[in-house]
Amino acid sequence: MNTAIIGASGYSGGELLRLLEGHPFFNPIVFAAHSQAGEKITSLHPHLHQYEHQFFSAADPEVLSECDLIFLALPAGESAKFLPHFTDEQLIVDLGADFRLKSGEFWDKYYGGPHAGTWTYGLPELHGRKEIIASSKRIASPGCYATAITLSCAPIVDLIEADDIVVVAASGTTGAGRGLKHHLLGSEVMGSLSSYKFGGIHQHTPEIEESLEQILGSEVKISFTPILAPMPRGILSTTTAKLKPGVTLEKNSKCF
Repeated sequence: MNTAIIGASGYSGGELLRLLEGHPFFNPIVFAAHSQAGEKITSLHPHLHQYEHQFFSAADPEVLSECDLIFLALPAGESAKFLPHFTDEQLIVDLGADFRLKSGEFWDKYYGGPHAGTWTYGLPELHGRKEIIASSKRIASPGCYATAITLSCAPIVDLIEADDIVVVAASGTTGAGRGLKHHLLGSEVMGSLSSYKFGGIHQHTPEIEESLEQILGSEVKISFTPILAPMPRGILSTTTAKLKPGVTLEKNSKCF
């Protein structure tokens, strides 16, 4: 499949390039990165030596039309702008947030602006999702925190008091993207842990709640404290909740 990556210069784009290079079915031919157009891929991703002779380009609609599969690795609110350039036959996978949420109200609250719509949620580890994803042409890849936390709760969400789930999760600095921010400088981050966007305002909160509500069939509420850790990548998530009355570890040992 001829494949395009829009947003190939970022951290997500770089990781995607690494995975695609070794895949037998994908043929990456477009490496779009508007601000880096004309630059060598290895100037930003020096570890991707297999792309040594490839260059970033602008996202040319005519060239994109030649692609069977398009990955969008863009900041929130940017992916939806490319929809007019795609055909119904093309497979589109959005690594950003634009199409994850079902609720337009939640989108406006946590991201702002008009809600672009809802695509198939691309978390195949959830029961029954793999077949749905395989048959979809529009797929919304889940967020980083959302993946870790949802998968920790999904197997036992019907055994716990799901309206009072408490999560503390530490993430590395690459989760904030490649843009220069003073609070992500090495001298600011090294040797410390700092919480941020706590108190129900982190944008992955509604994504997690919606995913677990689909499994449980009733309301889910999480109290989420994200923490910035002095590491480049990775997430360590600790999730706690009370068992429902009458549920014991002995009766449900296979679930724990």
